[in-house]
Amino acid sequence: MMRTIEIVLVIVVITGAFIIASLFAVLPSPRQVSPMNLRRLALTTLQTLDTNYDLSKTMFKPSDDPDWGGLQVALSACLPPSIVYNLTVYEVQNNSTQLYSPIMSISNAASLGISSDASSYLVASSNVTFGVTPEKIGERGGGGTLYILNCSDANGWWITGYTSQSLAEDLYRLLSPYFKTTVMVQNTTQLGLILNGTSLHGETVQNAVVINTFGEAVPIPSGYYSSSTVGYDSSHSSYARYCHTLGRRVLQYNWTWASIVGYPLYYVGNTGLFPNEQNTWGIYGMRAVGAAGLNSFLRGLDNQSYSYDNTWITAELAGVVYLSNQAKYYSNYYGIYPSPYQTATRALPSSITSTYHLTPTTYIFNPVGNYNPGTVYRHTVTQSGTTQFKGSLLALGLTRTPDIRLTALGILSDYKPRLYRSEYTAAGTSRLVVLQLGEAGGI
Repeated sequence: MMRTIEIVLVIVVITGAFIIASLFAVLPSPRQVSPMNLRRLALTTLQTLDTNYDLSKTMFKPSDDPDWGGLQVALSACLPPSIVYNLTVYEVQNNSTQLYSPIMSISNAASLGISSDASSYLVASSNVTFGVTPEKIGERGGGGTLYILNCSDANGWWITGYTSQSLAEDLYRLLSPYFKTTVMVQNTTQLGLILNGTSLHGETVQNAVVINTFGEAVPIPSGYYSSSTVGYDSSHSSYARYCHTLGRRVLQYNWTWASIVGYPLYYVGNTGLFPNEQNTWGIYGMRAVGAAGLNSFLRGLDNQSYSYDNTWITAELAGVVYLSNQAKYYSNYYGIYPSPYQTATRALPSSITSTYHLTPTTYIFNPVGNYNPGTVYRHTVTQSGTTQFKGSLLALGLTRTPDIRLTALGILSDYKPRLYRSEYTAAGTSRLVVLQLGEAGGI
Protein backbone atom coordinates (compact mmCIF):
# COMPACT_ATOMS: atom_id res chain seq x y z
CA MET A 1 0.00 0.00 0.00
CA MET A 2 2.82 2.42 0.90
CA ARG A 3 4.55 1.64 -2.40
CA THR A 4 1.42 2.66 -4.33
CA ILE A 5 1.16 5.95 -2.44
CA GLU A 6 4.85 6.69 -3.20
CA ILE A 7 4.32 6.12 -6.91
CA VAL A 8 1.27 8.39 -6.96
CA LEU A 9 3.20 11.13 -5.14
CA VAL A 10 6.07 10.90 -7.65
CA ILE A 11 3.65 11.22 -10.55
CA VAL A 12 2.01 14.25 -8.94
CA VAL A 13 5.38 15.94 -8.32
CA ILE A 14 6.65 15.36 -11.87
CA THR A 15 3.37 16.51 -13.42
CA GLY A 16 3.34 19.61 -11.27
CA ALA A 17 6.93 20.46 -12.18
CA PHE A 18 6.14 20.09 -15.90
CA ILE A 19 3.08 22.37 -15.64
CA ILE A 20 4.97 25.04 -13.67
CA ALA A 21 7.92 24.92 -16.13
CA SER A 22 5.56 25.25 -19.09
CA LEU A 23 4.01 28.39 -17.57
CA PHE A 24 7.37 30.13 -17.42
CA ALA A 25 8.96 28.74 -20.64
CA VAL A 26 9.32 31.17 -23.59
CA LEU A 27 8.61 29.27 -26.81
CA PRO A 28 9.79 30.56 -30.20
CA SER A 29 7.24 31.87 -32.64
CA PRO A 30 6.23 29.67 -35.57
CA ARG A 31 8.08 32.14 -37.85
CA GLN A 32 11.32 31.41 -35.97
CA VAL A 33 10.78 27.65 -35.91
CA SER A 34 10.14 27.42 -39.66
CA PRO A 35 11.19 30.70 -41.27
CA MET A 36 10.51 31.51 -44.90
CA ASN A 37 13.64 31.67 -47.04
CA LEU A 38 13.21 35.25 -48.20
CA ARG A 39 16.48 35.39 -50.15
CA ARG A 40 15.57 32.38 -52.27
CA LEU A 41 12.03 33.66 -52.76
CA ALA A 42 13.39 37.04 -53.92
CA LEU A 43 15.77 35.48 -56.47
CA THR A 44 13.12 33.09 -57.78
CA THR A 45 10.69 35.99 -58.17
CA LEU A 46 13.20 38.06 -60.17
CA GLN A 47 14.02 35.09 -62.42
CA THR A 48 10.31 34.42 -62.99
CA LEU A 49 9.67 38.05 -63.91
CA ASP A 50 12.54 37.93 -66.41
CA THR A 51 11.53 34.66 -68.08
CA ASN A 52 10.62 36.47 -71.31
CA TYR A 53 13.04 39.38 -70.63
CA ASP A 54 10.11 41.53 -69.47
CA LEU A 55 11.96 42.59 -66.32
CA SER A 56 15.08 43.52 -68.31
CA LYS A 57 13.06 45.62 -70.74
CA THR A 58 11.21 47.48 -67.97
CA MET A 59 14.42 48.36 -66.12
CA PHE A 60 15.51 50.64 -68.99
CA LYS A 61 12.19 52.45 -69.47
CA PRO A 62 11.35 55.94 -68.10
CA SER A 63 9.95 56.10 -64.58
CA ASP A 64 6.54 57.23 -65.88
CA ASP A 65 6.20 54.31 -68.28
CA PRO A 66 3.06 52.18 -67.66
CA ASP A 67 5.21 49.02 -67.52
CA TRP A 68 6.38 50.00 -64.04
CA GLY A 69 2.79 49.73 -62.87
CA GLY A 70 2.54 46.39 -64.58
CA LEU A 71 5.69 45.30 -62.74
CA GLN A 72 4.07 46.14 -59.39
CA VAL A 73 1.01 44.09 -60.32
CA ALA A 74 3.26 41.18 -61.34
CA LEU A 75 5.19 41.41 -58.04
CA SER A 76 1.98 41.27 -56.04
CA ALA A 77 0.85 38.25 -58.05
CA CYS A 78 4.16 36.39 -57.55
CA LEU A 79 4.52 36.99 -53.81
CA PRO A 80 2.41 35.65 -50.91
CA PRO A 81 -0.04 38.19 -49.36
CA SER A 82 1.99 38.38 -46.15
CA ILE A 83 5.16 39.51 -47.95
CA VAL A 84 6.12 43.16 -48.28
CA TYR A 85 8.79 44.24 -50.75
CA ASN A 86 11.09 46.98 -51.89
CA LEU A 87 12.55 46.78 -55.40
CA THR A 88 15.46 49.14 -56.14
CA VAL A 89 17.17 49.59 -59.51
CA TYR A 90 20.81 50.69 -59.68
CA GLU A 91 22.74 52.02 -62.65
CA VAL A 92 26.06 50.21 -63.14
CA GLN A 93 28.73 52.83 -63.76
CA ASN A 94 32.34 52.82 -64.91
CA ASN A 95 33.85 55.38 -62.59
CA SER A 96 35.89 54.23 -59.61
CA THR A 97 34.16 56.45 -57.04
CA GLN A 98 30.69 54.91 -57.26
CA LEU A 99 29.92 51.62 -58.97
CA TYR A 100 26.16 51.52 -58.34
CA SER A 101 23.85 54.53 -58.43
CA PRO A 102 20.14 54.14 -57.43
CA ILE A 103 17.75 55.41 -60.10
CA MET A 104 14.33 53.88 -59.27
CA SER A 105 12.54 52.23 -56.36
CA ILE A 106 9.05 50.75 -55.87
CA SER A 107 7.54 49.30 -52.71
CA ASN A 108 4.20 48.14 -51.26
CA ALA A 109 4.92 49.11 -47.62
CA ALA A 110 6.53 51.90 -45.63
CA SER A 111 8.61 49.40 -43.66
CA LEU A 112 9.89 45.88 -44.14
CA GLY A 113 9.73 45.09 -40.42
CA ILE A 114 12.56 44.02 -38.17
CA SER A 115 13.62 41.08 -40.34
CA SER A 116 14.17 41.03 -44.10
CA ASP A 117 16.43 39.57 -46.77
CA ALA A 118 17.29 40.43 -50.35
CA SER A 119 18.62 39.07 -53.67
CA SER A 120 20.20 40.89 -56.59
CA TYR A 121 19.87 40.32 -60.33
CA LEU A 122 21.89 41.88 -63.17
CA VAL A 123 20.02 42.77 -66.36
CA ALA A 124 21.26 44.07 -69.71
CA SER A 125 19.70 46.43 -72.19
CA SER A 126 18.47 45.09 -75.50
CA ASN A 127 21.28 46.75 -77.48
CA VAL A 128 24.03 44.94 -75.61
CA THR A 129 25.93 42.30 -77.58
CA PHE A 130 28.34 39.77 -76.18
CA GLY A 131 31.48 39.12 -78.16
CA VAL A 132 33.89 36.23 -77.87
CA THR A 133 37.45 36.55 -79.11
CA PRO A 134 39.19 33.17 -79.43
CA GLU A 135 42.87 32.73 -78.79
CA LYS A 136 44.71 31.80 -81.97
CA ILE A 137 46.45 28.43 -81.93
CA GLY A 138 50.12 29.20 -82.41
CA GLU A 139 50.11 32.44 -80.42
CA ARG A 140 51.72 30.71 -77.43
CA GLY A 141 54.23 28.78 -79.53
CA GLY A 142 55.16 27.81 -83.06
CA GLY A 143 52.85 26.72 -85.83
CA GLY A 144 49.33 28.01 -85.95
CA THR A 145 48.52 26.88 -89.50
CA LEU A 146 45.43 24.87 -90.34
CA TYR A 147 45.53 23.01 -93.67
CA ILE A 148 42.18 21.73 -94.96
CA LEU A 149 42.43 19.35 -97.92
CA ASN A 150 40.02 20.64 -100.56
CA CYS A 151 41.62 19.02 -103.60
CA SER A 152 39.46 19.43 -106.69
CA ASP A 153 41.25 16.56 -108.47
CA ALA A 154 40.39 13.85 -105.91
CA ASN A 155 37.26 12.07 -104.72
CA GLY A 156 36.22 11.02 -101.24
CA TRP A 157 34.77 7.81 -99.81
CA TRP A 158 32.61 7.01 -96.76
CA ILE A 159 31.45 10.61 -96.61
CA THR A 160 27.90 9.66 -97.60
CA GLY A 161 25.70 12.66 -98.28
CA TYR A 162 28.60 15.11 -98.56
CA THR A 163 31.40 16.10 -100.87
CA SER A 164 34.91 16.73 -99.62
CA GLN A 165 34.58 20.33 -100.76
CA SER A 166 31.41 20.97 -98.74
CA LEU A 167 33.02 19.43 -95.66
CA ALA A 168 36.09 21.61 -96.20
CA GLU A 169 33.93 24.75 -96.29
CA ASP A 170 32.13 23.78 -93.07
CA LEU A 171 35.41 23.04 -91.31
CA TYR A 172 36.78 26.39 -92.45
CA ARG A 173 33.84 28.21 -90.86
CA LEU A 174 34.16 26.23 -87.63
CA LEU A 175 37.91 26.25 -87.09
CA SER A 176 39.51 29.17 -88.93
CA PRO A 177 38.77 31.63 -86.06
CA TYR A 178 41.01 29.52 -83.79
CA PHE A 179 44.12 29.48 -86.02
CA LYS A 180 46.60 32.16 -87.00
CA THR A 181 46.38 31.02 -90.63
CA THR A 182 43.95 28.74 -92.44
CA VAL A 183 44.87 27.43 -95.89
CA MET A 184 42.59 25.49 -98.22
CA VAL A 185 44.73 23.03 -100.17
CA GLN A 186 42.96 23.25 -103.52
CA ASN A 187 44.58 20.40 -105.47
CA THR A 188 47.05 17.56 -105.17
CA THR A 189 49.84 19.73 -106.60
CA GLN A 190 49.51 22.06 -103.62
CA LEU A 191 49.42 19.04 -101.32
CA GLY A 192 52.74 17.93 -102.81
CA LEU A 193 54.21 21.37 -102.08
CA ILE A 194 53.37 21.34 -98.37
CA LEU A 195 54.57 17.72 -98.16
CA ASN A 196 57.89 19.10 -99.43
CA GLY A 197 57.82 21.74 -96.68
CA THR A 198 56.96 24.59 -99.07
CA SER A 199 54.39 27.10 -97.86
CA LEU A 200 51.57 28.08 -100.19
CA HIS A 201 50.88 31.60 -98.92
CA GLY A 202 53.75 32.36 -96.57
CA GLU A 203 52.24 30.34 -93.73
CA THR A 204 54.25 28.27 -91.24
CA VAL A 205 54.38 24.64 -92.38
CA GLN A 206 55.91 23.27 -89.17
CA ASN A 207 53.53 22.28 -86.32
CA ALA A 208 50.44 22.58 -88.52
CA VAL A 209 47.11 20.74 -88.35
CA VAL A 210 46.13 18.91 -91.55
CA ILE A 211 42.51 17.77 -91.94
CA ASN A 212 41.76 15.17 -94.58
CA THR A 213 38.15 15.76 -95.65
CA PHE A 214 38.14 12.79 -98.05
CA GLY A 215 37.05 10.18 -95.48
CA GLU A 216 38.68 6.81 -96.00
CA ALA A 217 40.50 8.12 -99.08
CA VAL A 218 43.50 10.43 -99.11
CA PRO A 219 44.60 12.58 -102.09
CA ILE A 220 47.96 11.62 -103.60
CA PRO A 221 50.09 13.99 -105.71
CA SER A 222 51.35 12.60 -109.00
CA GLY A 223 55.05 12.52 -109.89
CA TYR A 224 57.42 12.31 -106.93
CA TYR A 225 54.85 11.08 -104.39
CA SER A 226 53.49 8.38 -106.70
CA SER A 227 56.94 7.15 -107.70
CA SER A 228 58.39 3.79 -106.71
CA THR A 229 60.74 5.40 -104.20
CA VAL A 230 58.27 7.21 -101.97
CA GLY A 231 54.78 6.22 -103.16
CA TYR A 232 54.31 2.98 -105.05
CA ASP A 233 55.16 -0.50 -103.76
CA SER A 234 55.53 -2.41 -107.03
CA SER A 235 56.07 -5.78 -105.34
CA HIS A 236 52.58 -5.58 -103.83
CA SER A 237 51.00 -3.30 -106.47
CA SER A 238 50.09 -0.95 -103.67
CA TYR A 239 50.37 2.72 -102.75
CA ALA A 240 50.93 1.81 -99.11
CA ARG A 241 54.42 3.28 -99.49
CA TYR A 242 52.81 6.72 -100.01
CA CYS A 243 50.91 6.33 -96.72
CA HIS A 244 54.24 5.49 -95.05
CA THR A 245 55.70 8.68 -96.54
CA LEU A 246 52.74 10.65 -95.18
CA GLY A 247 53.47 9.31 -91.70
CA ARG A 248 57.11 10.34 -92.07
CA ARG A 249 56.07 13.86 -93.08
CA VAL A 250 53.71 14.12 -90.10
CA LEU A 251 56.62 13.18 -87.85
CA GLN A 252 59.08 15.46 -89.67
CA TYR A 253 56.88 18.57 -89.56
CA ASN A 254 55.20 17.74 -86.25
CA TRP A 255 51.76 17.83 -87.86
CA THR A 256 48.47 16.73 -86.41
CA TRP A 257 46.84 14.65 -89.13
CA ALA A 258 43.05 14.38 -88.77
CA SER A 259 40.99 11.54 -90.26
CA ILE A 260 37.31 12.47 -90.03
CA VAL A 261 35.57 9.10 -90.51
CA GLY A 262 36.04 5.39 -91.19
CA TYR A 263 39.26 3.46 -91.79
CA PRO A 264 42.06 6.02 -92.34
CA LEU A 265 44.07 5.89 -95.58
CA TYR A 266 42.17 2.95 -97.06
CA TYR A 267 42.24 4.49 -100.56
CA VAL A 268 44.38 6.97 -102.47
CA GLY A 269 42.78 9.37 -104.93
CA ASN A 270 43.85 11.46 -107.91
CA THR A 271 41.56 11.78 -110.92
CA GLY A 272 44.47 12.61 -113.21
CA LEU A 273 46.67 9.76 -111.99
CA PHE A 274 43.90 7.10 -112.01
CA PRO A 275 41.40 8.34 -114.64
CA ASN A 276 40.14 4.85 -115.51
CA GLU A 277 40.50 3.12 -112.15
CA GLN A 278 37.92 2.90 -109.39
CA ASN A 279 37.74 1.63 -105.83
CA THR A 280 35.53 -1.39 -106.72
CA TRP A 281 32.49 0.67 -105.65
CA GLY A 282 32.27 2.81 -108.78
CA ILE A 283 34.21 5.84 -107.55
CA TYR A 284 36.74 6.61 -110.30
CA GLY A 285 40.10 8.28 -109.87
CA MET A 286 40.79 6.13 -106.85
CA ARG A 287 42.85 3.08 -105.90
CA ALA A 288 42.28 0.76 -102.97
CA VAL A 289 45.21 0.40 -100.57
CA GLY A 290 43.43 -1.60 -97.90
CA ALA A 291 44.49 -1.96 -94.28
CA ALA A 292 48.13 -1.60 -95.34
CA GLY A 293 47.59 2.17 -95.68
CA LEU A 294 47.03 2.80 -91.98
CA ASN A 295 49.69 0.30 -90.89
CA SER A 296 52.23 1.98 -93.17
CA PHE A 297 51.26 5.45 -91.94
CA LEU A 298 51.75 4.42 -88.31
CA ARG A 299 55.15 2.90 -89.13
CA GLY A 300 56.17 6.13 -90.83
CA LEU A 301 54.92 8.20 -87.89
CA ASP A 302 57.06 6.06 -85.56
CA ASN A 303 60.08 6.44 -87.88
CA GLN A 304 60.08 2.71 -88.63
CA SER A 305 61.21 1.48 -92.02
CA TYR A 306 58.61 0.66 -94.63
CA SER A 307 57.18 -2.85 -94.54
CA TYR A 308 54.00 -4.03 -96.26
CA ASP A 309 51.41 -5.23 -93.75
CA ASN A 310 47.79 -5.59 -94.80
CA THR A 311 46.49 -6.79 -91.42
CA TRP A 312 43.08 -5.32 -90.54
CA ILE A 313 43.38 -3.76 -87.09
CA THR A 314 40.13 -1.86 -86.44
CA ALA A 315 36.99 -3.29 -84.83
CA GLU A 316 33.26 -2.86 -85.35
CA LEU A 317 31.89 -2.00 -81.92
CA ALA A 318 28.48 -3.32 -80.96
CA GLY A 319 25.93 -0.66 -80.08
CA VAL A 320 26.71 3.03 -79.82
CA VAL A 321 29.61 4.98 -78.37
CA TYR A 322 29.32 8.07 -76.20
CA LEU A 323 31.15 11.38 -75.92
CA SER A 324 33.72 11.49 -73.13
CA ASN A 325 33.33 13.89 -70.21
CA GLN A 326 36.24 15.89 -71.59
CA ALA A 327 34.49 16.25 -74.96
CA LYS A 328 31.22 17.25 -73.26
CA TYR A 329 33.01 19.95 -71.27
CA TYR A 330 34.67 21.48 -74.34
CA SER A 331 31.46 21.06 -76.32
CA ASN A 332 29.87 23.56 -73.92
CA TYR A 333 32.99 25.72 -73.76
CA TYR A 334 33.29 26.18 -77.53
CA GLY A 335 29.58 25.93 -78.33
CA ILE A 336 29.96 22.94 -80.65
CA TYR A 337 27.24 20.35 -80.11
CA PRO A 338 27.46 17.08 -82.05
CA SER A 339 25.24 14.16 -81.14
CA PRO A 340 26.45 12.68 -77.81
CA TYR A 341 26.33 9.15 -79.22
CA GLN A 342 27.48 7.65 -82.51
CA THR A 343 28.04 4.31 -84.23
CA ALA A 344 31.67 3.16 -84.52
CA THR A 345 32.73 0.45 -86.95
CA ARG A 346 36.40 1.39 -87.39
CA ALA A 347 37.66 1.79 -83.81
CA LEU A 348 41.43 1.57 -83.40
CA PRO A 349 42.91 -0.87 -80.88
CA SER A 350 44.68 0.48 -77.80
CA SER A 351 47.62 -1.81 -78.65
CA ILE A 352 48.87 0.73 -81.23
CA THR A 353 49.96 2.98 -78.36
CA SER A 354 52.77 0.61 -77.42
CA THR A 355 53.52 -0.64 -80.94
CA TYR A 356 54.01 2.86 -82.35
CA HIS A 357 54.87 4.89 -79.21
CA LEU A 358 51.62 6.84 -79.15
CA THR A 359 50.07 8.64 -76.19
CA PRO A 360 46.29 9.30 -76.19
CA THR A 361 45.94 12.94 -75.17
CA THR A 362 42.24 13.43 -75.93
CA TYR A 363 39.42 10.90 -75.88
CA ILE A 364 36.59 12.25 -78.02
CA PHE A 365 34.56 9.14 -77.24
CA ASN A 366 34.84 6.85 -74.25
CA PRO A 367 36.98 3.76 -74.94
CA VAL A 368 35.09 0.49 -75.34
CA GLY A 369 37.13 -2.41 -74.02
CA ASN A 370 40.49 -2.31 -75.78
CA TYR A 371 39.31 -0.06 -78.62
CA ASN A 372 39.14 3.70 -79.06
CA PRO A 373 36.37 4.97 -81.38
CA GLY A 374 37.64 8.55 -81.41
CA THR A 375 41.00 9.67 -80.04
CA VAL A 376 43.90 12.06 -80.56
CA TYR A 377 47.22 10.18 -80.42
CA ARG A 378 50.45 12.09 -80.00
CA HIS A 379 53.65 10.34 -81.01
CA THR A 380 56.24 10.25 -78.21
CA VAL A 381 59.94 10.59 -78.92
CA THR A 382 62.96 10.90 -76.66
CA GLN A 383 65.72 13.26 -77.70
CA SER A 384 68.76 14.06 -75.56
CA GLY A 385 67.07 12.45 -72.60
CA THR A 386 63.93 14.57 -72.98
CA THR A 387 60.55 13.03 -73.84
CA GLN A 388 58.36 15.11 -76.12
CA PHE A 389 55.50 14.80 -78.56
CA LYS A 390 56.25 14.89 -82.28
CA GLY A 391 53.54 14.13 -84.80
CA SER A 392 49.91 13.30 -84.04
CA LEU A 393 46.92 11.43 -85.42
CA LEU A 394 43.27 12.26 -84.80
CA ALA A 395 41.23 9.21 -85.78
CA LEU A 396 37.42 9.08 -85.75
CA GLY A 397 36.47 5.51 -86.53
CA LEU A 398 32.80 6.25 -87.07
CA THR A 399 30.39 4.90 -89.66
CA ARG A 400 29.99 6.51 -93.08
CA THR A 401 28.24 9.86 -92.59
CA PRO A 402 30.83 12.23 -91.09
CA ASP A 403 30.02 14.87 -88.50
CA ILE A 404 32.77 17.46 -88.86
CA ARG A 405 31.72 18.99 -85.53
CA LEU A 406 33.42 15.98 -83.94
CA THR A 407 36.64 16.73 -85.82
CA ALA A 408 36.52 20.37 -84.72
CA LEU A 409 35.73 19.35 -81.14
CA GLY A 410 38.60 16.86 -81.07
CA ILE A 411 41.14 19.43 -82.29
CA LEU A 412 39.93 22.16 -79.94
CA SER A 413 39.78 19.77 -76.98
CA ASP A 414 43.39 18.82 -77.61
CA TYR A 415 44.85 22.29 -78.29
CA LYS A 416 42.56 24.09 -75.82
CA PRO A 417 42.64 27.67 -77.20
CA ARG A 418 41.15 30.08 -74.69
CA LEU A 419 38.07 32.21 -75.26
CA TYR A 420 38.09 35.85 -74.18
CA ARG A 421 34.52 36.91 -73.55
CA SER A 422 33.33 40.51 -73.53
CA GLU A 423 32.06 42.07 -70.28
CA TYR A 424 29.83 45.00 -69.38
CA THR A 425 32.04 48.05 -69.63
CA ALA A 426 29.87 50.85 -71.03
CA ALA A 427 27.67 52.93 -68.74
CA GLY A 428 23.94 52.56 -69.36
CA THR A 429 24.08 49.02 -70.70
CA SER A 430 23.48 47.12 -67.45
CA ARG A 431 21.48 47.62 -64.28
CA LEU A 432 21.38 45.88 -60.93
CA VAL A 433 17.97 44.98 -59.55
CA VAL A 434 17.73 44.38 -55.78
CA LEU A 435 14.52 42.88 -54.40
CA GLN A 436 14.24 43.08 -50.61
CA LEU A 437 11.46 41.09 -48.91
CA GLY A 438 9.99 41.15 -45.41
CA GLU A 439 7.08 39.46 -43.64
CA ALA A 440 4.17 41.51 -42.40
CA GLY A 441 1.48 40.74 -39.78
CA GLY A 442 0.78 37.86 -37.35
CA ILE A 443 3.02 35.11 -36.09
